[in-house]
Amino acid sequence: MHHIEIYISNLEKTREFYSWLLSLLGFTLFQNWSQGFSYRKDGFYLVFVQVQEKYLPNGYNRCHIGLNHLAFSCEDKGKIDRIREQLILKGIPLLYDEQYPYAGGMNHYAVYFEDPDRIKLEIVFQE
Repeated sequence: MHHIEIYISNLEKTREFYSWLLSLLGFTLFQNWSQGFSYRKDGFYLVFVQVQEKYLPNGYNRCHIGLNHLAFSCEDKGKIDRIREQLILKGIPLLYDEQYPYAGGMNHYAVYFEDPDRIKLEIVFQE
């Protein structure tokens, strides 16, 4: 995959959230302009663009047609545990936490949560 572009509702909230998360996962800032930004890792990048105001009322719902979630691989189970702890400290609600870390199955070590627009995110251990 080369890149993914995501329209967002609040540029500053999203920039703060993803700058923290993606830097923990080894991404670096790639592009930065007045209406968006991107982070890159290993030739792949994620682009975040402020949606036009006329489309804000439509919102996002992962259960509608379109993107359900993004899953990021992580090489260290301990890092996933630390990210989970930081999410809790930041007051970011966790999904399926009663089954942590095996909500995706007994061989699938992961944490699930939502970004500021409620896009579901998953950080999963990959050997």
